[in-house]
Amino acid sequence: MSLTDSDTTPSQLSDELRLIEALLFAAPAPLDEKSLAERFPEGTDIAALLAELRAFYAPRGVNIVHVAGGWSVRTAPDLAPRLKLTQKVGRKLSRAATETLAVIAYHQPVTRAEIEEIRGVVISRGTLDTLMEAGWIVPKGRKETVGRPVTWVTTEAFLLHFGLASLGDLPGIEELRAAGLIGPRPSATLTDNLAVVAGRLPDTPAVEDQAETASELAEEMAEAEAQEMAELEAEAAVADDSDGG
Repeated sequence: MSLTDSDTTPSQLSDELRLIEALLFAAPAPLDEKSLAERFPEGTDIAALLAELRAFYAPRGVNIVHVAGGWSVRTAPDLAPRLKLTQKVGRKLSRAATETLAVIAYHQPVTRAEIEEIRGVVISRGTLDTLMEAGWIVPKGRKETVGRPVTWVTTEAFLLHFGLASLGDLPGIEELRAAGLIGPRPSATLTDNLAVVAGRLPDTPAVEDQAETASELAEEMAEAEAQEMAELEAEAAVADDSDGG
């Protein structure tokens, strides 16, 4: 009986064909004809059996294919698009990303420079890219200052992910730690860097007030830096006068 007959069923396959079928199905890698022949009596025409089995499976959902120097069972190529599976994979944000997100959430709209001043460290472009890919922040216009830097704000997806009805529902610092939004800092805490009192975080000001707070803090830090530079220059001048005398 030929396998090409329309009434042929798996139960009607010969023992030799059933054995090849089982070997190919169970093998973790393609099997060459020599490996298959080891399971059969000497003189068995393995090539003919493979050709017959291949023809039998040609119109089916799986095929017998020659790949990587051997034979294997593979899904039919035309079914590949219908077998694709999309699965979301969760990623844990880095400390830099979580702190940056917290600064943006509480001080938006905020520029990159202001974020760096609040956190006290330089942030890489990859940090903002990660938050953008997550759909949690977007650029929101430019600040009317020198260089007109881009400002950043959180999105509706941010509110949805953290279960917030509005920015006014932002949690306190301890609640953020408990939710995993921020992690512990070894020295100065994020509360210190944000220049706010932890107990008052739930009373989040409006977006406009947050922007003013960030701007004021940036100005204060700039003034402090300028004052420090002036003092250093004055000390240097005194030292030069002393050397000259």
